[in-house]
Amino acid sequence: MTFDRRKFLGGSVVTGAGVVLAGAGVPAASASAVPVREEGGAGRGRYAFTVMGTTDLHGNVFNWDYATNAEFDDKDHNDVGLAKISTLVNDVRRAKGRENTLLIDAGDTIQGTQLAYYYAKVDPITGPHGPVHPMARAMNTMGYDAAALGNHEFNYGIPVLRKFEESCRFPLLGANAVDARTLRPAFRPYVIKRLRTPRGRDVRVAVLGLTNPGIAIWDRANVQGKLAFPGLEEQAAKWVPKLRSMGADVVIVAAHSGASGTSSYGDQLPYVENAAALVAEQVPGIDAILVGHAHVEIPERRVVNKATGREVVLSEPLKWGQRLTCFDVEVEWRRGRWAVASVASKVLNSNAVAEDPRITGMLRAEHAKVVAYVNRVIGKSKAEMSAAEAPVKDTPILDFIAFVQAEAVRKALSGSANASLPVLSQASCFSRSATVPVGDASIRSMAALYPFDNTLEARVLTGKQLREYLEFSARYYVQTAPGGPVDPSRITNADGTPDYNYDAVSGVSYEIDIAQPVGRRIGKLMFGGKPVADAARFVLAVNNYRASGGGGFPHVASAEQVWSTSEEIRNLIIAWVEASGVIDPAAFASVEWKLTREGVPVF
Repeated sequence: MTFDRRKFLGGSVVTGAGVVLAGAGVPAASASAVPVREEGGAGRGRYAFTVMGTTDLHGNVFNWDYATNAEFDDKDHNDVGLAKISTLVNDVRRAKGRENTLLIDAGDTIQGTQLAYYYAKVDPITGPHGPVHPMARAMNTMGYDAAALGNHEFNYGIPVLRKFEESCRFPLLGANAVDARTLRPAFRPYVIKRLRTPRGRDVRVAVLGLTNPGIAIWDRANVQGKLAFPGLEEQAAKWVPKLRSMGADVVIVAAHSGASGTSSYGDQLPYVENAAALVAEQVPGIDAILVGHAHVEIPERRVVNKATGREVVLSEPLKWGQRLTCFDVEVEWRRGRWAVASVASKVLNSNAVAEDPRITGMLRAEHAKVVAYVNRVIGKSKAEMSAAEAPVKDTPILDFIAFVQAEAVRKALSGSANASLPVLSQASCFSRSATVPVGDASIRSMAALYPFDNTLEARVLTGKQLREYLEFSARYYVQTAPGGPVDPSRITNADGTPDYNYDAVSGVSYEIDIAQPVGRRIGKLMFGGKPVADAARFVLAVNNYRASGGGGFPHVASAEQVWSTSEEIRNLIIAWVEASGVIDPAAFASVEWKLTREGVPVF
């Protein structure tokens, strides 16, 4: 797994912006091929250039929603996809001059849509004579200069990621993705681009890539014993001085890490998940950070570095290709070298432009294959099921997911020492717009229920641990006094808790008293009509994200694992429908939990 240093040092990337230097711990002397030009001259020369950035593309090439089989649309009328971004990039290059621009990405590229899934699993890029990944083809055509690794790059396993890397005509960067044994870089840590100014004075722009430490938890099955992921701050502190010593005039960080300073995995790791602002604050020598991972829009945020007092500009473009960040950088010739005079950032909205026909034309056949695949009918549903009320009511659509998971676990444990334990199952509302229509059930309608590539595990919890698990989940609700009407839209997502970090558990019955404070909400926890004893033992069917610590739920990450599978839960659902032929809510739907206020049902 150790990064191939010889191959790395021997390679270069040539674009309109000039030659690339890229290294994994290259000493300063190795950079002598591109010397610093200490030119004199009257006055102070100035040069302006733009670094464009995307992040969290998640397999979106076309402005298309494979779940609805229609053009993408949301309440804000955003558009998505690299084809739209390509048009924005072309516009910026025309306005600034291509030689005065760079294009980078902050990660989460090859997972998230059915197009991404298709070329990882159905017609995999790793297969004999496998296709080139559509994301690689689009990004190569667009002329990306570098992309940081995201945590979802590892979802399909390291072989798929390495095959994708081979297809890219730009480096995938991850300074804090290291070989677990040697702790040496497993991917390129950085790239240095040389921009040629009108006066012939090269401006060297370093791009340092940082990924998310949470990969060690979220994709443990794929990376354990192979890769390690130290913290962003410590790795930036190691690499930024090296880049400066090698003559970098400007240092840009592409960080797959949000800016909030928070972590979803509690104290399971000593490294902060959303550390971009901390990197800016603590590590001298950085001029701008392209932020990723958090799926929020930050047109411009300025963070003062504690050591230097200088401002570092942060920007995060909205996910899926909805926005393009532009860092406008101006440098000034001072004392024989370039120094940054100013940095500003903004985001451009992709819904303001048409798709680039170069991209859509090139990948039209790949898109058509995926559309045909996801629209294949695999069964029928006897009733419509909707997730619209799933955050506040026990609904058949989440019961269905939990039911399929529980059946898979029972079948797997049959005949084992744990076969006699009751099987419970957790499910989360990933999309309030998810529906299963009455009539034909297609792959896309099933895939929409479970958009993430989570796999299934079985963990053993005691009754006491189950109660604490449910109490933690119930923090999702806003504390609401008894009496008076309740607005369902205002009682969820307390303290910013996302829908996917609220779990409903099937197989037991319970009440959630939202009039009570967090930690004292679960009541009437019953199994088989009897109160659940603290010492009781259950098997919980749970997704690998939650089992690995995602969301910070108590006990489950350290609980005994009695079974796991590498098959995605989405595929288990699709296979169940294909085998059964019929989805009948009467077979699995029941009201096992409800919201109350001092014993009075809310709804």
